[in-house]
Amino acid sequence: MKRINCLINGLAALALIVLFSQCAGKADTKTTTTTDGETAAATVSGDLKIAYVEVDTLLSKYNFCIDLNEAMMKKEENIRMTLNQKAAALDKDQKEFQKKYENNAFISPERAQQEYNRLMKMQQDLQALQNKLTNELAAENQKNSLQLRDSINVFLKEYNKTRGYNLILSNTGFDNLLYADPSFNITKEIIDGLNARYTSKK
Repeated sequence: MKRINCLINGLAALALIVLFSQCAGKADTKTTTTTDGETAAATVSGDLKIAYVEVDTLLSKYNFCIDLNEAMMKKEENIRMTLNQKAAALDKDQKEFQKKYENNAFISPERAQQEYNRLMKMQQDLQALQNKLTNELAAENQKNSLQLRDSINVFLKEYNKTRGYNLILSNTGFDNLLYADPSFNITKEIIDGLNARYTSKK
């Protein structure tokens, strides 16, 4: 019987791309009438006020995200240890069974079959446990990602009430912005604000 692989694949670290668009003051429009009677909207407001946030930096320095990552890593390690212990016990029993079987140590074929069935049940139970724990970890990872996103969005809405940005963009590496003037970068201000209102459960 093959030794089952008890190590679960590590879940990807929390990854979140935040894109928040907040129209602090909608552009005033006026309606003009063309020669053929159709209407057209023309913007009469000034320039848009835009900023961007470096998401990678935000996630690496936001204490809430750091705490979530640490908690997930501990849970993943506990799951791995649990599965490894059960797999080691199963492997030991399988080797003992194989040795007894080869040496005709069972008192009857029926007793050998019973032991074989018990080991098969252990193997199936371990596989089911691995699937269950992996799914639970993935579900919690998803829940944490949603909580993290919501905490950032709630803060940005409150933050923008006094800043008046028309648009706050997210930037991850070179995915969204190929170039932006550093003066538009509000990452540190956002991180400081998020951490100031976050109280660690520790």
